[in-house]
Amino acid sequence: MHRKIVVATVLCLAHCLMPSFAAEPEEPKAVLITGATTGIGRVAAERLAANGYFVYAGARKAKDIDELNKIENIQAIRLDVTIQDEIDAAVEQIRKEGRGLWGLVNNAGVNVVGPLIEFSDEDFDFLFDVNVRGVFSVTKAFAPLIIESQGRIVNISSVSGIGTGSAYGPYSMTKHAIEAFTDALAEEMEGVDVSVSAVEPGNFSSAIGLTRCKRMLAKADAAASQYWADLMKEHIDYCKERVAPGYKSTAPEPHAVAEAIEHALFADVPKDHYLVVPSRGAAGWITWSLVGDLLDFNTDAEYGFSRDEIIDLMDREIAFRAGDENAFDDLMNED
Repeated sequence: MHRKIVVATVLCLAHCLMPSFAAEPEEPKAVLITGATTGIGRVAAERLAANGYFVYAGARKAKDIDELNKIENIQAIRLDVTIQDEIDAAVEQIRKEGRGLWGLVNNAGVNVVGPLIEFSDEDFDFLFDVNVRGVFSVTKAFAPLIIESQGRIVNISSVSGIGTGSAYGPYSMTKHAIEAFTDALAEEMEGVDVSVSAVEPGNFSSAIGLTRCKRMLAKADAAASQYWADLMKEHIDYCKERVAPGYKSTAPEPHAVAEAIEHALFADVPKDHYLVVPSRGAAGWITWSLVGDLLDFNTDAEYGFSRDEIIDLMDREIAFRAGDENAFDDLMNED
């Protein structure tokens, strides 16, 4: 009896004194979202934080930083994507905190519309500084942290990066640039196990529209030409309604866009592109635009493809995505 007690005591002491090798709970993956104050950036930040991820939320104004810091799992960080010193300081701050950085969401953006031949140099520089150079500068600065974690980069493009229309030329130019930037970067970073995706939202509720309207109406009140006024009449009428007291937007909140961002960041197999629009009609317009370009490229072209050959290409792409790496081999070897 005594022997059993002694053995039990020894075993108990051995267990109690043995160092614990239980796995430490993993820290949630960290993501930086630029332009997280309103609209898509804010909704995405709140969604990711609610789902247990840690979000660095980029903001420019002190009051927005204070408001974001009240949300669990969100830490606001001062970040104007056009100021290199702020970008560098954000990199240093995140690196010092030691949790790493899994994802970068390049969301900060602006929208100015107007006729191309009367678009001011000031507005042109403003658009490209934020929408293109800002994305380039932030990505370049944070790339080492993303490569360390073998994480994800998500660029917020637009349906205007696929198609365009009257008065949207300058804005579309910036978003077409983001499409090219995303595709090239995706190929380059494949070798370091970093996935890069673009999300192309349609018309969702966002402060960017109100800002665009205020800027446009200020231009309309100035000495705009008749050419400008005629081309912009429809836009001006809409914007007068948009800035009126009591206006309620019919555009949906961008929850579907935030869902696409989360998928691009954390899915085992993210997509290269995420078209997110609020209606089938909007999807139809984009698809029609793409089909139109496809026909232009192949009609009366020396090496064009017929309707049946184009359908065969679609079938090959489906097979390729399903794992058939040789789906295009014979085509690529043709003279």
